Amino acid sequence: MSADRPLLAIALMAGFCFVAPLSDATAKLLGQAAYAQPVFQVLVLRFAMQALFLIPLAMATGRSLRMTGRETWLVLARTLLHIVGVGFMFTSLRFLPLAETVAIAFVMPFILLLLGWLLMDEEVGWRRLGACAVGFVGTLLVIQPSFAEVGWPALLPLGVAVSFALFMLVTRAVAKSLDPIAMQGVSGGMAMGLMAPFIVAGLVWQGPLSPAPIPGAALPLYLILGLIGSFGHLLMTWSLRYAPSATLAPMQYLEIPFATAIGFLIFGDLPNGLAALGIAVTVAAGLYIILRERAIARQTVTAPQAAGGGPGAAI
Repeated sequence: MSADRPLLAIALMAGFCFVAPLSDATAKLLGQAAYAQPVFQVLVLRFAMQALFLIPLAMATGRSLRMTGRETWLVLARTLLHIVGVGFMFTSLRFLPLAETVAIAFVMPFILLLLGWLLMDEEVGWRRLGACAVGFVGTLLVIQPSFAEVGWPALLPLGVAVSFALFMLVTRAVAKSLDPIAMQGVSGGMAMGLMAPFIVAGLVWQGPLSPAPIPGAALPLYLILGLIGSFGHLLMTWSLRYAPSATLAPMQYLEIPFATAIGFLIFGDLPNGLAALGIAVTVAAGLYIILRERAIARQTVTAPQAAGGGPGAAI
């Protein structure tokens, strides 16, 4: 078991918030006309590479792949939610700009905060709840009117939000008892098992699950997607070993400015003034949480912890 270390957890989550949009941008590139890779094929190869990278790494470094029955079921549920969430994200990126997709999906930390409070009895004081609410308002400012332009696909990021909120809660339930590298490797193998019937169906019948030729120029993108996708979720899993999901929820809003910068550099997409204001608001909410956790950490070092409340009880 690992003791809570909120500042380390925040640093790890910030790393995840930078790496995750890079992974999404790579998936978006693979869907463009120059490569024309089907969503399901990108999804399959992303999880296949996760298993191929991390299972041998876990074995080579002496990490055990064994799990208890409870851990196995939780990791299986986590894997299913991961597949669904990534599938929604990759599909959304076929219709929406990167920053807009991430912004709409960022009702997720707000959902996560409430689920952590309701289902896991995590401490959620008014300051932390207020920071999440402010971040959520900033997210609404970032969202551009898109339903009239693309129709129902504009709602796909909401599926991302719900899937990953549940994914984060399940991850928190097992993150302290399982090694992250071993868990991610096993999860990649489980994902291939869960998708195997659909892979077979795509090979037998022509349709959206059928594979497409992979041009040589797409191979580096697939490799990048597998590497940074696996590494990013390791950062997220490690962060949940050291802090409750309610502490980390506001920090995830930092993914929005990172996604905006990456979307501009790669695709030329740039939010308007209202969206820029929203990004500033979300960053401010995340920075407030960093400063608040720093103050709580100092109080914990200098004074004994009061009975009946954890480090986050005053937040």
